[in-house]
Amino acid sequence: MNVKELSLRQLQLEAARVISTMPATNDNIYKFNVASRHNSQGWYVAAIEWYVKEYGGLPSEVGPGRGVEFVYGEEE
Repeated sequence: MNVKELSLRQLQLEAARVISTMPATNDNIYKFNVASRHNSQGWYVAAIEWYVKEYGGLPSEVGPGRGVEFVYGEEE
């Protein structure tokens, strides 16, 4: 799967799952900042790609991200 083919909204939701399931440390956030300075879409891609390497699939499909529930519907 090519993460870069996801829509902007899909990138946002998948990245939200990533950061919801990892420890909130400066180091964790920094590693995505290094991969994509001043580019939010690149940041989302970096976070999702890290997660895929860690867990073997998209956050909505495998690992701890799968259990994340959003307050607002995914299509909003």
